[in-house]
Amino acid sequence: MNQSTTDLFLGCPVWACESWKGSLFTAAAPRREWLPQYSSVFRTVEGNSTFYALPPLERFHEWGSSAAKGFRFSLKVSRTITHDRRLRNARSELDRFVGATEILQKYDVLGPSFIQLPPDFSPDESQALLDFLNQLPQHLPWAVEVRHHGWFDLDRQERWLIDLLTERGLDFVLFDSRPLYSAPPEDEVERISQSRKPRTPLRHTVTARHPFLRIVGRNQIQQTLPWLSEWGPIIAGWLQQGLQPFIFTHAPDDRFAPEFATLMHEQIRRHLPALPELPVWPGRRQPTTRQKSLFD
Repeated sequence: MNQSTTDLFLGCPVWACESWKGSLFTAAAPRREWLPQYSSVFRTVEGNSTFYALPPLERFHEWGSSAAKGFRFSLKVSRTITHDRRLRNARSELDRFVGATEILQKYDVLGPSFIQLPPDFSPDESQALLDFLNQLPQHLPWAVEVRHHGWFDLDRQERWLIDLLTERGLDFVLFDSRPLYSAPPEDEVERISQSRKPRTPLRHTVTARHPFLRIVGRNQIQQTLPWLSEWGPIIAGWLQQGLQPFIFTHAPDDRFAPEFATLMHEQIRRHLPALPELPVWPGRRQPTTRQKSLFD
């Protein structure tokens, strides 16, 4: 198998979703089985829970030992660091976060952790960003997501950021919310999502080894096809270049995220047929029955 066909890390924003029982998960799957079943299909997941509070370290050992071989967690850096401290005077919080991610690294299940900056974190605070990035341990993978439109000026500020990330081997998080805003909301969940998700300018910029795409779709997954058909050849091209993209499919309602990821995978395979099909979802696998023998 070509190496480029094994380097795709595609997944959802969560792995624990009750609504997936009977589809992605088996109908009777207890919560402790959700991660093993999820990781048997998808190769990565966003760890958004770490943004709100860092779980006990024992939890990271549980995650590391439960995930399938080849799986990668992409944890979101704590909001205490990014939003409350705004990257300043957060050394102790960063050390705690790093200690947790190093547990996952020991289990070989760590993907890029991403630093999501607040929407009002502008280029005026570039020194704080530079100082913080200088503190990051280089043996761990990182990605940076900016949301203030000042970073997307196609001029000095954007070049400064891209050059900074490139020099340090950090990934630039690409965020595509065009599908979400392509039409008025069709339900309350979409309405809430449209009120919260940013509309940052679209970029295809690659600064390191792990192009990092977060795309927000619709609950009617087929409505996202025009954008997925656009991303399919781009992601296939990254793989053919020897890169290892991390792709996360967000639906306003998490229950539709696995279908969204599956549709994305199909679009990539259109341009890279050697890419293996996704495994059958545990909840859709046919139960095996033992053939009776003459002596039963």
